[in-house]
Amino acid sequence: MGKGDIESGFHGDLYPGMMESPELRWGFVRKVYAIVSIQLLFTAAFASMFVFFPPAKNFVLHNEFCIFVLIGAFIFTIITLLVLSKYYKKHPVNLFLLGLYTLGMSVTVGFVCAFSKALIVAEAAFLTGMVVCSLTLYTFWAVKRGHDFSFLGPFLFASLMVMLMFALIQMFCPLGPLGRMVYAGLGALIMCGFIVYDTCDLIKRYSYDDYIWAAIAIYGDIINLFIYILQILNDC
Repeated sequence: MGKGDIESGFHGDLYPGMMESPELRWGFVRKVYAIVSIQLLFTAAFASMFVFFPPAKNFVLHNEFCIFVLIGAFIFTIITLLVLSKYYKKHPVNLFLLGLYTLGMSVTVGFVCAFSKALIVAEAAFLTGMVVCSLTLYTFWAVKRGHDFSFLGPFLFASLMVMLMFALIQMFCPLGPLGRMVYAGLGALIMCGFIVYDTCDLIKRYSYDDYIWAAIAIYGDIINLFIYILQILNDC
């Protein structure tokens, strides 16, 4: 894959038979990635408090009430996501809800990072960045050559259901470090598939008004991939 292959997308069709304006589609893509970048920067800054700020880290590690904060953040995130599914095209409400959703996700990431050493968190962030960049470039390259990844949808959904069942089993019958590592490894592979699938949708299928929903999809894929990689490194 050469540099010119990617750059040529800015001057021609992003995929064979493209009927829309490449300039408009590239503008949409840049807008989505700008939003995702802001989300990731906020999440990284927020989570770093739980890694480098001792009071925040100690609150998570030594306070028995922190589990209620985590559960509350999770429920808050789900509710915000459900509301966003109704108002993601309504500006500026969609941006406000997106900010709340990002905050809820950041709390979850911060709590997870609190249980890890700073070096391991940095390694997980670096590996996540490398994987995301590689998969994104590959997807743009593949779609440019006529490949379509929409067929992954049913398989990814089925895999997600299996992972959910696996998580429920582990809650009642813990499988130990090896089981957690296998679970995290499978989760990371599934998130890689989602990154390719959602990037393909970003290029070909999302409408210009779906920028918030597209950002949520890609941001969620990256955050979940980071958490799975972090779990793998912790169990090594």
